[in-house]
Amino acid sequence: MKIAVVGVCASGKTTLVAGLKNAGYDAYNVAQEHSCVHDFWAKHHPDLLVMIDATMAAIHKRRKVYWGEDRLAVQHKRLADARAHADLYIQTDAFDADQVRRKVIAFIKDWEAGRGA
Repeated sequence: MKIAVVGVCASGKTTLVAGLKNAGYDAYNVAQEHSCVHDFWAKHHPDLLVMIDATMAAIHKRRKVYWGEDRLAVQHKRLADARAHADLYIQTDAFDADQVRRKVIAFIKDWEAGRGA
């Protein structure tokens, strides 16, 4: 099963993908927030699409960035199609990386169980 992960910059995509790979899942990061192609997330035909998100306040706590709300709004606009098609959306502000990973893995297990996998 291929799991695509999209999200705004500094939402935790790279960390989540690494955690999912360490847990044995075929996960990859889609740099959708940098693409003007609205369905760029679908390029590799993922079985599951996970979108994670963060506010500017959380982003500033995680990383020093030199951009603000305007750029975040552009990223959200570029991610609108991915969010509309996401199987799972997580606002990550209140969670650490391990909590996000556990939420995604629990969702995957439920999804697989529902499909008879």
